[in-house]
Amino acid sequence: MPAFPVSIKQLNKQWLEEALNCNISNFQIEPLGEGIGIIGLVTRITLAGTNCPNSLIAKFQSPSPENRAIAHLFKMYEREVQFYTQVLEEVPIRAPKCFHASFDPDSKAFILLLEDLQGYRSGDQVAGCTIDECQQVIDTMATLHRSTWQPDHLTDIIHHNTDFQIQGMIEGFTAGWPVVTEKFPHLVDPQTALKANNLPDHIEKLLDQIMAGPLCIAHGDMRLDNFMFGSDHVALVDFQALCKSAPEHDLAYFLSQSPSQAVLDDRDWVAYYHQQLTSQGNPYSLQLCRERYRYCTLYFLCYAVIICSALDTANERGKKLGETLLGNALTSIEKLDGFNLLT
Repeated sequence: MPAFPVSIKQLNKQWLEEALNCNISNFQIEPLGEGIGIIGLVTRITLAGTNCPNSLIAKFQSPSPENRAIAHLFKMYEREVQFYTQVLEEVPIRAPKCFHASFDPDSKAFILLLEDLQGYRSGDQVAGCTIDECQQVIDTMATLHRSTWQPDHLTDIIHHNTDFQIQGMIEGFTAGWPVVTEKFPHLVDPQTALKANNLPDHIEKLLDQIMAGPLCIAHGDMRLDNFMFGSDHVALVDFQALCKSAPEHDLAYFLSQSPSQAVLDDRDWVAYYHQQLTSQGNPYSLQLCRERYRYCTLYFLCYAVIICSALDTANERGKKLGETLLGNALTSIEKLDGFNLLT
């Protein structure tokens, strides 16, 4: 058994005091539930005592065997622990402070005790973001990438184009595309449906193109739901998809599926990102940045399809989220003539 609590029921005062190096007179646990994008169990702990935070967030493995299986396949728990133990101290971005992080390689269980970001507003992929918020997101993104440029020394962080990633995208898109075209027929015209049918046959080649060039540490799941907005900055959360990948990995996932068209039309966001990325001297071509962005935008249709195929469209927010993700993704691909990459 791991030498740390693997569930809410196992949390106790003695372990918390040792983990936090404080004296606790009382603590209470408030489950925050599971949902889309949460493969673990997230709880809030309120504490009373000496030298301890008033509250914190505790993350555990999912109680669902199916969810745990997905997390284990994609190494999601250990990736998030790796961010807090190996990467965070190297990057000048706002992320929750980590009070404790443990991962057991045998059982794959983990626990994180994180700062409770009180006073921040959660991003909402359905609601979208303002131009200023989009700029804040891209500034944070570029800071993460330029400060982890060519991260060969971080040997534990996996590359994005693993065999299980490739196979997962092939199987997920193949199963999800017929479901999506049935759920959202107003977004998928027959010509688009025909072109996208070939995407699974090209996923490995797309990833070869994406990964051929300078790499950085990518968050891997940069969508509005994983940003917390403060008064003048943003905090980034949920690092379960952390990987080594192209810098355009995060850029394309965010821009192609999160902001509205009005926000996208405000400026050339790829050029703005490239300027921020290279502002401290990283030698990197804008032309290459645009090329990899195009490949990434097409590739991330897989993510939109896999998520949208699982949404409950009888639920109003589920329907709106699906329309936002899929609609934005397809529009972005069309503007870049992305499906021509499959020919």
